[in-house]
Amino acid sequence: MKEFDVIVIGAGISGAALFYELARYTDIKNIALLEKYNAPATLNSKATSNSQTIHCGDIETNYSAQKAAKVKPNADMVVKYALKEKEKGNLFVYSHQKMVLAVGDKECEYLTNRYEEFKSLYPYAQFFDKTQLKKLEPKVVLGKDGIKDRSENIVAMGAEAGKSYTTIDFGKMSESLVKNATQEDKNTFVAFNQEVIKLEKKDGYFYIFTKDYQEYRAKAIVVNAGAHSLYLAHKMGVGLDKSCWPVAGSFYLTKQKLLNGKVYTVQNPKLPFAALHGDPDIMADMNTRFGPTALVIPKLERYRGLKSMPEFFEALKFDKMVAKVSLDMLKDKVVRNYIFYNYLYEIPMLNKQLFAKKIGKIIPSLKPEDIYYAHGFGGVRPQVIDKTKGELLLGEASINDIEGIIFNMTPSPGATSCLGNAKKDALSVCTYLGAKFDEDKFQSELV
Repeated sequence: MKEFDVIVIGAGISGAALFYELARYTDIKNIALLEKYNAPATLNSKATSNSQTIHCGDIETNYSAQKAAKVKPNADMVVKYALKEKEKGNLFVYSHQKMVLAVGDKECEYLTNRYEEFKSLYPYAQFFDKTQLKKLEPKVVLGKDGIKDRSENIVAMGAEAGKSYTTIDFGKMSESLVKNATQEDKNTFVAFNQEVIKLEKKDGYFYIFTKDYQEYRAKAIVVNAGAHSLYLAHKMGVGLDKSCWPVAGSFYLTKQKLLNGKVYTVQNPKLPFAALHGDPDIMADMNTRFGPTALVIPKLERYRGLKSMPEFFEALKFDKMVAKVSLDMLKDKVVRNYIFYNYLYEIPMLNKQLFAKKIGKIIPSLKPEDIYYAHGFGGVRPQVIDKTKGELLLGEASINDIEGIIFNMTPSPGATSCLGNAKKDALSVCTYLGAKFDEDKFQSELV
């Protein structure tokens, strides 16, 4: 049996960030990281599984001013860490042009007011009218014929390239965090191909059992395993007041660079999922990628066959309250049509025709033959249902009903907030173990 002070389960960006902070900023000596697959960040933190965006709140219109103010310092920490790595020759952060596009008088009025509210929080933010947009993103301004300007009123809020850091490969960042953690003067242990199937607490210790009959023991545990965090919590008898709808996102790629930077659209307040956006894809020669779609799938991991389907039903724990929350969403025509169309976007032949129309809000002249379905792109985000409140939680969720163990579920902006979330968990672990967190060192290096 392998014994440690703390074990982190899951080597995606959230688990890697915590592993790093425990190793670098605490006096805890024995720290382990267990990962189900053969490398860090093979699922949702992989660059092809997400929008590669540093979500700092300036162009995400589903963020209130309060949420944006909370997210921005976390985003700044990610950038600061990435720039330190860039100095060492490890490049995974980029500065691209970015904006949120408003189409039509109603959206334009909304975005104009939003800019006035948010510009003090983001001093680099710029407001673009149609004339300025024609220089920055000409295809956004041109109409369906690709010759004349579109008739609708359009404006945008954002920043030109070089004003802020916008794009990141969270997979490479995960690898960097794990590597740097192991270089600290600690007993840091990393084990891959360790699928955790059972957790239990006995005699003041936590015991971890893996699929290949390995056993680990720890004084404290933090589970950062995406949708599997809730699955493992349920197996341990906690978090039973929560359920999970795994929402998969798909993308469409172009064979050329249609946009010069990131173009997001205004969020429909009735929809709980991300609005359409176009991004320069760092994994596809900077060609434009559009998405995401959003569809509930009956498994916790994408592109891994049906092996996580039984785990889906365990995490879902379908009952009257789950049914009620789901049906309440479907009662709204806007939400119902959105869900319906997102399934149609997965059907070959039909999907490109329909999704091209959706992209038309950003590029009116785009044709179905300009895009193709990005096979293997897109991940799964655990959308948590709080059965006590009878509502869908649209942010991060943690379960810490048993002292000494934390189960985290971190949908967007979980990756952007990884270092901030890691600090919160590191402080919690230190309090539980009577260990110290070096706040001065943390502040000087990451804040």
